[in-house]
Amino acid sequence: MSDMALSDPAPSPETRARRERRSRWLLLTPALVILSLAASGPLLVVVIYSFLTPGDYGGVEWQFSLDPWFNVVAERDFFTEELKLADAHLLVFWRSIKLSLMTAILCLIVGFPTAYFIATRPAHRRDMWMLLIMIPFWTNLLIRTFAIMELIRNQGTINTLLMASGVIDEPIQMLYTEFSVLVGMTYVYLPLMILPIYASMERLDFNLVEAGYDLYATRLQVLRRIIFPLVKPGVVAGSILVFVPCLGAYVTPRVLGGGKQLMLGNLIELQFGQLRNWPLGAALALTLLAVVMVALVFYVRAIGREGEHNA
Repeated sequence: MSDMALSDPAPSPETRARRERRSRWLLLTPALVILSLAASGPLLVVVIYSFLTPGDYGGVEWQFSLDPWFNVVAERDFFTEELKLADAHLLVFWRSIKLSLMTAILCLIVGFPTAYFIATRPAHRRDMWMLLIMIPFWTNLLIRTFAIMELIRNQGTINTLLMASGVIDEPIQMLYTEFSVLVGMTYVYLPLMILPIYASMERLDFNLVEAGYDLYATRLQVLRRIIFPLVKPGVVAGSILVFVPCLGAYVTPRVLGGGKQLMLGNLIELQFGQLRNWPLGAALALTLLAVVMVALVFYVRAIGREGEHNA
């Protein structure tokens, strides 16, 4: 027995840890392979399609071409072959970025005081308020969009009340405008702004707020110098969570914009659907992905700078 004990010594802690890590990786390998194929496979197809030639009746022809990427920002005149900017595409890009930024700002204006209100309620009542914020997520996006349409259409609730009270003589055209798209996206994505800000507010030490008032700071000074800097990561996270899905929004601009206020998601669907230009649709989709990546890089850097400052 002593000879066997000497010949098979117990493994060292480093060896055991190495074996455990190897076992974990082996167990995770099937899931990692499936996730990699599911995530990178469709993206790879889109990348390949963006460098091909559109087919005559949809689909693609397997001929390498850079025209889809060229047509994202430029186009040639059908008769003169003169090179010019693709005004329609650039207008959609500008509208998408503009409405996404405005939606993020409106959600911040509404969401910040809402999160502050909930965070300052008694602990046993906060769950009820958060439940009210989460309820819209339980309803289908299309139904919520039609609810907004019912409010702002010419014979909707708002115009009916304004005309009944004598404020206006005829309905205000709000539907099928950029205003209607902005209102709809603000309503849809507002919870995505409130939740991260509330998560930061909940961890806020309100003794610091009381100390600010004890030092004769005004409410605005307390907000600007104490509350906002401490909840800034939540504000940045909420802004990104609102801005990114707004860029690719499809249902809300389609329903409330009536096909007149196209955004990037609608333009991409148009290329894959009615126009049958799959390579251009793929190039536009990758352009949207690039814009989202820029926003995420900004978020990561902002959080990194905040962490270095706090450290």
